[in-house]
Amino acid sequence: MEMTPTPHNGAKKGEIAKTVLMPGDPLRAKYIAETYLENPVKVTSVRNMLGFTGTYKGKEISVMGGGMGMPSMGIYSYELYHFYDVDQIIRIGSAGSLQDKVGLMDVVIAMGACTDSNYAYQYGLPGTFAPVADYELLARAAEAAGKQGTKTVVGNVLSSDIFYNADSGVNDKWRNMGVLAVEMETAALYMNAAAAGKKALCMLTISDLVFGEEKLSAEERQLGFGKMIEIALEL
Repeated sequence: MEMTPTPHNGAKKGEIAKTVLMPGDPLRAKYIAETYLENPVKVTSVRNMLGFTGTYKGKEISVMGGGMGMPSMGIYSYELYHFYDVDQIIRIGSAGSLQDKVGLMDVVIAMGACTDSNYAYQYGLPGTFAPVADYELLARAAEAAGKQGTKTVVGNVLSSDIFYNADSGVNDKWRNMGVLAVEMETAALYMNAAAAGKKALCMLTISDLVFGEEKLSAEERQLGFGKMIEIALEL
């Protein structure tokens, strides 16, 4: 039974590339497509979650918004892997730094993703699953960043369901465990990839300091992540 288009994605089968770059913000997806891709075509706009397919250095690639939070990432990445035959998704997002060594505009490559979410409950596992990146994509990203001269930090991130947490000390606890940064989607993406036998990687540009005052504006978040985008495109 043909599953495309879906209730959340208006693209037809074959209109989405094997590799998808996935920012959270659909307007960032539009910016990436118009700035970096050759001959980009809008393939979906359901619920204004924009998606485009074009080419980069002759290779077909898609870019699509993923929304905020694990439920949203869970839906879009699941459909891409299972209904559109996507092989790899590279999340390019923003995060708040939890460590002094990770500064504004640094790029964090998420080797693993801790989470306070119950997303893994669906798998009925007899223990705690550790969501991790595809190592080949991670190694290539680190190499590309090194050639580019961009400061990157590789390690663990936190994917949280809660943006405004009633526990005022929660970030101190994750900081004490060496977690680099906090965001809201990576764990779900890594779990969906594992369950589907596909590849995933998350790269995050630091947009604010959880234990500091500095932060990027909304416009800077949308348009200022060029180095991270260029690394992702090289993958």
